[in-house]
Amino acid sequence: MTWWVVVEEQRTSERNWTMSERYSFTDQETAEAEALRLAREYEPAYPWSPKSRKVLRGPGGYVVIVEGRTSTFHFRLSVLEEI
Repeated sequence: MTWWVVVEEQRTSERNWTMSERYSFTDQETAEAEALRLAREYEPAYPWSPKSRKVLRGPGGYVVIVEGRTSTFHFRLSVLEEI
């Protein structure tokens, strides 16, 4: 069984969602720990000058709101099981 952490973010000025990263793990516990680490440390493409971030946890992952100097963007991390 393989567990995945998938990072989706808005990588263009049109704010279209794109899968930007994916990581595989052999167990759910490791995948969830890595998702939390990425929620706190991942550097998204936008905004260019991050000032703060809010990490929101929900079923199966996180939504991270990143406040920049002139705009706000967010990205999401999902913890998923390959079937």
